[in-house]
Amino acid sequence: MKKRSMNVKQNQRGFGIFLVLVFLLVGCDDQGTSKPVFPFEMTGQTMGTSFSIKASVLPDGVKTNQLNIEIKELLELVNDQMSTYRPQSELSIINNSDSVEWQPVSEALYSVLAEAKRISDLTEGAFDITVGPLVNLWGFGPDPLSFQAPSNEAILLAMRRIGYRNLKLRDEPLSIKKNHSDLYLDLSAIAKGYGVDQVGLLLEKLGIKDYLVEIGGELRLRGRKPDGNAWRIAIEKPSSEQRMIQKIVSITDMSVATSGDYRNYFEVEGVRFSHTIDPRTGKSINHNLASVTVLSETAMEADAWATAFMVLGAEDGLRLAEQLHLPVLFMTKTAQGFSETSTSAYRDYFKEGQ
Repeated sequence: MKKRSMNVKQNQRGFGIFLVLVFLLVGCDDQGTSKPVFPFEMTGQTMGTSFSIKASVLPDGVKTNQLNIEIKELLELVNDQMSTYRPQSELSIINNSDSVEWQPVSEALYSVLAEAKRISDLTEGAFDITVGPLVNLWGFGPDPLSFQAPSNEAILLAMRRIGYRNLKLRDEPLSIKKNHSDLYLDLSAIAKGYGVDQVGLLLEKLGIKDYLVEIGGELRLRGRKPDGNAWRIAIEKPSSEQRMIQKIVSITDMSVATSGDYRNYFEVEGVRFSHTIDPRTGKSINHNLASVTVLSETAMEADAWATAFMVLGAEDGLRLAEQLHLPVLFMTKTAQGFSETSTSAYRDYFKEGQ
């Protein structure tokens, strides 16, 4: 029997995860000599990952202790609505139901499902929140890694269970309908962005205009740092060997999400299998796109598009991003290292910010 060689690297965030954008350059000034003072900072764990929140200015009357409580309650609510790991979450109840009749849903869950469907339609299924059975089959879901590619027969069987068109939405009253009873919805490629947006909206409701909210690498940035400068972030070089900065950018009044395939994968006999699964083929992606960074008004949209473009690849992704006027940066693997390609909207954003 031929011996298999394996090289397995897996992050802690599971499938559909956005891996880059790891450095938030808010710890020192441009000369690296001083640390800005934030009147409000909060970190913790939520949605299976870490979060970080910073505010540059707190309006009179906003107390940090109360703000901590309100943010924790909000993040708990999002988990109770959209987690696949909480048995009693709204999403889990739907997933565990055998019903193929219309089921009422909250406004929050409906808004996320509607956005997911919109991006699924625009990508003709490259983005698909029903892809979970395929992800599990390839060993990147909750089940232990099998370290081998599934058979074509197993892939075809799993594909019978997926398909975003098998989920119907109705806005009056707010409800959804599964076309078959074992349709499984996983919002891990969009719900973190939604959570980021909800925290940002809470801060804005309280009059906080200068802030950074980050959950698992998904970012919403508004206003300025305490020193008056725009927020600065560093995009990670898409390398599995070591963590290095590819480039530093200044961003404000924008949301950012990045997806990559270079940390969560396995190799068998020299063949690399990415954790990103193409719902249209049922197979691990096989192209030279290493990472993609998306800018958008909302973190929810940026979150979903980052996964969608990783599936589409650099050529098809760039074509669609240009058609939709989306600010996107693509990093592709080359024989010399990595090559950057960006959309005109991405270049215009940074040109206007200069």
